[in-house]
Amino acid sequence: MLKTHGCGDLRAEHADQQVTLAGWVHRRRDHGGLVFIDLRDSTGLVQVVFHPDRAPVAFAIASEARSEYVLQIVGVVQPRRDGTENAELPTGAIEVQASRADVLNASETPPFPINIDSNVDELTRLRYRYLDLRRERMARNLRLRHRVVKFMRDFMDAERFIEVETPVLNLATPEGARDYLVPSRVHPGSFYALPQSPQQWKQLLMVAGVDRYFQIARCYRDEDLRGDRQPEFTQLDIEMAFVEEQDILDLTERLYTEMASEVGPQFTLPSPFPRLTYSAAMERYGSDKPDLRYGLELHDLSKFAAQGEFRVFTQAVEDRGRVRGFAVPGGADIARRGLDALTEVAKAAGASGLVWVQFAGEGPLDALTAEEIKSPAARFFTPDVWAAIGMECGANRGDLLLIAAGADELTSKVLDTLRRQVADERGLADPNTLAFAFITEFPAFEWDAEDGRWSAVHHLFTSPFLEDLPLLASDPGSVRSHAYDLVCNGQEIASGSIRIHSRDVQIQVLETLGLTLDEASEKFGHMLEAFRYGAPPHGGIAPGIDRTVALFAGERDIREVIAFPKTKSAGDPMTGAPAPVAERQLRDVHIRLDEVAEETLRAAAATLDATPGAADAPGT
Repeated sequence: MLKTHGCGDLRAEHADQQVTLAGWVHRRRDHGGLVFIDLRDSTGLVQVVFHPDRAPVAFAIASEARSEYVLQIVGVVQPRRDGTENAELPTGAIEVQASRADVLNASETPPFPINIDSNVDELTRLRYRYLDLRRERMARNLRLRHRVVKFMRDFMDAERFIEVETPVLNLATPEGARDYLVPSRVHPGSFYALPQSPQQWKQLLMVAGVDRYFQIARCYRDEDLRGDRQPEFTQLDIEMAFVEEQDILDLTERLYTEMASEVGPQFTLPSPFPRLTYSAAMERYGSDKPDLRYGLELHDLSKFAAQGEFRVFTQAVEDRGRVRGFAVPGGADIARRGLDALTEVAKAAGASGLVWVQFAGEGPLDALTAEEIKSPAARFFTPDVWAAIGMECGANRGDLLLIAAGADELTSKVLDTLRRQVADERGLADPNTLAFAFITEFPAFEWDAEDGRWSAVHHLFTSPFLEDLPLLASDPGSVRSHAYDLVCNGQEIASGSIRIHSRDVQIQVLETLGLTLDEASEKFGHMLEAFRYGAPPHGGIAPGIDRTVALFAGERDIREVIAFPKTKSAGDPMTGAPAPVAERQLRDVHIRLDEVAEETLRAAAATLDATPGAADAPGT
């Protein structure tokens, strides 16, 4: 055997045992005629000592070894001398006295340090991802991912679900994002589509009588990438028959509560998970994925517009918009430079400006004087009105108000952005808390001005509220859906819905989306046909595995928990994908390319990849 033990597995109870180890040189040190090597493998690292007198050949090899050389070492485990133990290392009570060493493979100097967690350019890390994955942080993330997926499988099995694999080569159907298309060789001019999700397949499994299905599913979406998006991603796909919304939410809450106990015991997990309707979440937080680790709740201040002479407020109300804001506790200590920076944040989110108000002193806002109010808009309202505005937001003296005016969509976006910015700057979000919540009752449809028709907010198989069905023809924008999200710390972690199981209702929804019966039959005829044969009530949810692992790992970018991710322009710097293919391969699949300015396209992609900070952009 090349090894009898893992480097990180050795302990004091192995003392006096001869072991054979194999791994990488993590660090080498020369000390007074002795050579010390920290040898690393997937289990951890251990200190190996080389004596020139006891093992001269091994000593000579160790003296020449460099970082990332692959060595095999034979030696005896010994306790370290008193005072030389390393309490921070699991193997820190022992060391291996080497008697033999062999170089299994030499290594060139790596393009970045493997043995320290240094900042390395992202493209360099992805170009040499096989080296990046050797680093402790990345190796730890991959092990965590394994534990999360294993827990999910074990949990679903215990809940009597069965795992079913569904096809990867699918029919292209409109499901929201752009499809990745695969040309067919044997069907000229026809294409498969890679699955954006196994949505239709899992619903067909419900019709098939597989009433508890799950899958660790690979999904593919050709969409603009951000820190929480990749062109290919993994989700825990779940579908259940004969259930209502409550059943699925309860199952999901148990899954994450028990998972946190198993793989993230260091986190505080408030329970039970709050459940907010979409409208309540937007009203209170300006977001359908609010971070509940802190307050900063939004308040409607429109009623105060008529009590002053501030045209910004009165114009917003006249235009059927609103005035909304929130209080920042202790925010009176923010200097003008910080307030100007927040104003720029608001403008970047779409606002024309930001109204801020600071209240001096301590205690409640009663008997407020003009001298205690600091704001560019202070003169437009009396101190009594400003005090009333502040109290509406729950503010006291010493606090700050941030106020935006305009349409709901604008004020929600602006105030949500400010809320996150303030919480980040002031350290309001406890990194050791996972604040989960369910968001329910999403709108079923939204108007797509570009296409001039209604589109599905969740997807076109989501069940509307039965009592809202009459509105499909008259007022689709008011129809609520049985769609729901699991959110945590400001991110969407899972999304699901109760599905349509009635053929007639499905046809009504497709017609609302602008599809004729012939078009619906062409694109979804297999689903409509299946619904003729006793489709049971069913629903499901799909937790994102990449986002879940990133959450437990404390990572902001899902690429840090994916072995081989793509860049934000959907490229792979290591393999060079995507890349042109030989003309013969194109002929095989009946494709002919028009001339494309490849140099222009490659330059654009390189520019996008070189843009700093784009990978950390928030949002889902």
